[in-house]
Amino acid sequence: QVQLVESGGGLVQAGGSLRLSCAASGNFFRINGMGWYRQAPGKQRELVAAITRGGNTNYADSVKGRFTISRDNAKNWVYLQMNSLKPEDTAVYYCNADAIVGVATTPLRYWGQGTQVTVSS
Repeated sequence: QVQLVESGGGLVQAGGSLRLSCAASGNFFRINGMGWYRQAPGKQRELVAAITRGGNTNYADSVKGRFTISRDNAKNWVYLQMNSLKPEDTAVYYCNADAIVGVATTPLRYWGQGTQVTVSS
């Protein structure tokens, strides 16, 4: 019912920047929270940044001051601007959206397929 497609991943040198984008489409009434998670090899998926529909943001301590999350409610897009990238930022990055679908009164969480970010030292 909700499809999320990420783009913008790739290979970058340490200190560089990347901008991830995620487009939500499908049959839904409204998207509430959106966010970005990441999963490195051998590690659990972790929250990177989240943003409410009203624009309130939350960041993992490891990315504060370097990453910025934003969204376009009209287009149902969410972005992650990543600056001063470090090798430890290397991971598959997933976007998520909490969407109200059909007659449901509580949102369901949907995930994108992930995009690889690799930071070389």
